[in-house]
Amino acid sequence: MASLMENLIEVLEQESAEYERLLELSQKKKPFIIGGNLEELQTVTDDEQNVVSRIHNLEKKRVEVTADIANVLNRDVEMLKLTNLIEMMASRPEEQARLASVHDRLQSAVHALQRTNEQNRELLTNALDMVEFELNLVQSMRGAPETANYTKGAYSSGDTMGVVNSGFDAKQ
Repeated sequence: MASLMENLIEVLEQESAEYERLLELSQKKKPFIIGGNLEELQTVTDDEQNVVSRIHNLEKKRVEVTADIANVLNRDVEMLKLTNLIEMMASRPEEQARLASVHDRLQSAVHALQRTNEQNRELLTNALDMVEFELNLVQSMRGAPETANYTKGAYSSGDTMGVVNSGFDAKQ
């Protein structure tokens, strides 16, 4: 049982470190979102995907170790939570303290990550709204009302108000 608890604590410590790395990367994205730096944003997003992959592998290990602990304790793995394990470890205060510490660290990192991701989501939504506004503005300028200017042959010249007839330059 002791080695299983050691394995669980080690996996949770690794998982916590990866979540903290993911938090750093998510915070690093904020200035790139604000500045519209898509190349750097893509680089950070690729790094995030690598960290998420490592977290996924650690999560599989954690599930396996937790299932083994539940098997040894003759408990239902679905009902065995970290808080329950911390309470059960009262007879081993050193392991209990380590498990409680890593649990708190992991929980703190996950909550901070959720807040940062929510902020990034709002920034991205605002950026998309701004792009949509600018596109609507360009489209509405093309559909501006025609002037009442006529040529010598009494035909409308087709000029539009306030619009210079130039194409949209996508390279800018």
